[in-house]
Amino acid sequence: MPASPHRQRPDACPGAVEVHPAADGGLARVRVPGGTLSAARLAVLRTAAIELGDGSLELTSRANVQLRGLAAGAEVELGARLAEAGLLPSLTHERMRNIVAAPLADNQDLVDSIDAALCSRAELAGLPGRFLVVVDDGGVVSGLGADIGLDRVGSSWVLLLAGADSGLRVADPVEAVLRAALAFLAVRAEHGGTAWRLAEIDGGVAEITRRLGGPVSADRVPVRASRPLPPGPLPDGRLVVGAPLGRLDSDQSGALLAAERVRLTPWRGLVLPRTITLGHGLITDPDSPWHAVTACTGRPGCAKSLADVRADAVRHLGLPGGPVHWSGCARRCGRPRGAIDVLATADGYLVDGQRHEDTAAAIDAARRKQQ
Repeated sequence: MPASPHRQRPDACPGAVEVHPAADGGLARVRVPGGTLSAARLAVLRTAAIELGDGSLELTSRANVQLRGLAAGAEVELGARLAEAGLLPSLTHERMRNIVAAPLADNQDLVDSIDAALCSRAELAGLPGRFLVVVDDGGVVSGLGADIGLDRVGSSWVLLLAGADSGLRVADPVEAVLRAALAFLAVRAEHGGTAWRLAEIDGGVAEITRRLGGPVSADRVPVRASRPLPPGPLPDGRLVVGAPLGRLDSDQSGALLAAERVRLTPWRGLVLPRTITLGHGLITDPDSPWHAVTACTGRPGCAKSLADVRADAVRHLGLPGGPVHWSGCARRCGRPRGAIDVLATADGYLVDGQRHEDTAAAIDAARRKQQ
């Protein structure tokens, strides 16, 4: 990300009670640090979507959940339901609780400890809504470009800053994330207090590394691109499930309640603890053309969109392969890092910045290059 320290406004990321007024009604984003939801909590979200919104649950590229179509004032009732279910532990900090974890690793307890530590410091409520923390195990999600990251390499914890190995090795991962977040706020303030991400602050990584102190390793762990988990059963009995375009309708979310818990992934999918029969259009075939295809809301739900990108994505489904994201405007909301960029313009679509006579063929060609 290029340095861009002169933001003219704060980020407008919605929260669970601080909703965004979209064209189709209020948009609420419920943070699920680490992505783990019990069946009971998933049922709370599903019922709220049906009774207060449009009935759907949207999975985000940060393993969170969005509810759409909320009537004016519905966020009050939604907040009460989420708080009762334990999904809203802090009204002041809920927008900054973006913690993505490697979804197949045993790391939810660590995520919970990091979340609690971040919420315990009043000043950290000032972290931008786009600020991201990752907890990794072997480079699965480190490529998402987090502001602060942890990656377990052997017996060591590598501290990532702005998506790259800082050279710092930490013994207490919770304390390391907490100190790095506080250092970010301090450095951000010194640079005008407008940056949304660490990568936007010139020299920010070096300054935070200096403030954290300690020896800096000359051996840096390379960060590779994060690849979506293919849907289907895993050797240990777990099941990876995809949601078409990252959206669960009420039948699909209802089918998932048969699992005692689900774990959301940053590729808009889910991991179930065991294989169950689902149906309802949920994706469990690794060769499905739906795999790794995502889209923003598009028309008519978003007033800024130039196209009904969801409908167009369905019409242009082609070869399965690497991630593809359809964007209705140049903001590219929710685009996964490294995804093929399909961008709506007033004159049709661009694929990775180029116009083609056949959009579907261009996407297939780009996917073949990724392999």
